[in-house]
Amino acid sequence: MSLKELIHNCKKGDRSAQEQLYRTYAKILFGICLKYSRNKTEAEDNLHDSFMIIYEKIGQFKFKGSFEGWIKRITVNTVLQKYRKEEYLKVVSENVAELDSIESEYLDIELPTLLRYIQELPNKYRITFNMYVLDGFTHREISQQLGTSEGTSKSNLARARMILKEKIKKQNINIA
Repeated sequence: MSLKELIHNCKKGDRSAQEQLYRTYAKILFGICLKYSRNKTEAEDNLHDSFMIIYEKIGQFKFKGSFEGWIKRITVNTVLQKYRKEEYLKVVSENVAELDSIESEYLDIELPTLLRYIQELPNKYRITFNMYVLDGFTHREISQQLGTSEGTSKSNLARARMILKEKIKKQNINIA
């Protein structure tokens, strides 16, 4: 079945088409959920919520642009909406001038370890880090998505980088 047929069948509420859509895109969307979640269980919940919204809104997809891009955007927005409601995104302080002077450096670390460290970040830092570093959002876009200021976005990113650097430094000390 072509993607276009699959989407049309999903629009009609066809359960087998929805299952095929899930099987086709679950791994990709789970990767996104995992980046933004604290752990695997939370990522699974976020994936489920994302698919429920995709199925609900699939009638709005007009075959303009990439379908995969459309469902990825829904997934990111679903996860961010959850955290907005939980009020995890408030910054403790906004001493941005001090934090902006911190340079990021090349991280020579295994990907699973880095992902675990990212997942361990407090929500506000993890989400900002993922949006900026991994997904290429600007601070303006992040602040609009999260309902915060650009300064808060910059501050959260700098703090996330500081925490990650400390974790990596400790790991390198323990390995040596």
